Amino acid sequence: MPLKTFDTIIVGAGIAGLSAALYSSRQKLSTLVLSKDLGGQLTLTDLIENYPGVESTGGLSLAQKIEKQAKKFGAEFIYGEEVKEIVQESDVFIIKGIKGEYAGRAIILAFGKTPREINVPGEQEFKGKGVSYCAICDAAFFKGKPAAVVGEGEPGIEAIELLSNYANPAYYITSSSYLAGEEEIVKNVLNKPNVKIFTSSKVLEIRGNSKVEEIVIKKGYETMSLGVNGVIIEMGYVLKTEFLKGFVELNEKGEIVVDELGRTSREGVFAAGDVTQTPYKQAVVAAAEGVKAALSAYNYIRSKKGLPPVNVDWKAEKKKVSFRL
Repeated sequence: MPLKTFDTIIVGAGIAGLSAALYSSRQKLSTLVLSKDLGGQLTLTDLIENYPGVESTGGLSLAQKIEKQAKKFGAEFIYGEEVKEIVQESDVFIIKGIKGEYAGRAIILAFGKTPREINVPGEQEFKGKGVSYCAICDAAFFKGKPAAVVGEGEPGIEAIELLSNYANPAYYITSSSYLAGEEEIVKNVLNKPNVKIFTSSKVLEIRGNSKVEEIVIKKGYETMSLGVNGVIIEMGYVLKTEFLKGFVELNEKGEIVVDELGRTSREGVFAAGDVTQTPYKQAVVAAAEGVKAALSAYNYIRSKKGLPPVNVDWKAEKKKVSFRL
């Protein structure tokens, strides 16, 4: 039985993918979203207070609202799906997942990054209940409370510097024997009286009832418990883009390279959000990038029908930009 061919298939239902689905379906493109879950990294945040026009909301709640909007305009969703391969057959792309195969005229890759986990008891149980993977998102929630950062290298030291502005005490647990990062940031962290540093250490367990209450750590031969209300894990992110090698251009970090219109190196394939090289990994940025990718997919499909693009110089040369962060 031949596959139904969608105008646009979006891989990922985080904020970038959901925003792309909303705009794609609203442009009357038949739209399918494939994702492991709804919300992605957004669901790791209990409270969002910096999304324009929204005083406060939970990450899952925001994802559900955008999903509802997209469905209103006809977008279809398949959850529990993981893409393993994408092949091109003439002007149609075939996506091969663990559940089935899907055909689309344009593809938007928006499956984001996966935070690297520490794989200890309690980590999965307390996600969104004190366990966080984003200091810039959640540090302020621990104002005046004990909290910890588990981290390595620059992401870790930047996270503890941020957390130290709110938490008291602010613990930093790192397996490294020294603090790595910009000299000024390291000095600032070392001079803060509320920061307690545990080098050459590792977390053994995260404990609590309905929320995080303590962590068990090991330093050398000594095991101890620290009372905390939150644990921010900043071990970096894992980009699962290996299946795209040779299909679209990736940079040295494994991120998908896109231009200012969200176009990848392969015509008809677009990308948005944290899976790309675009800086500032924030929800509002990812949402905007998802919108751009959807509108670019719309113009791509119009071009295939011999119709003029809408509100953009579609024939502009692609620009590859390197960002120094």
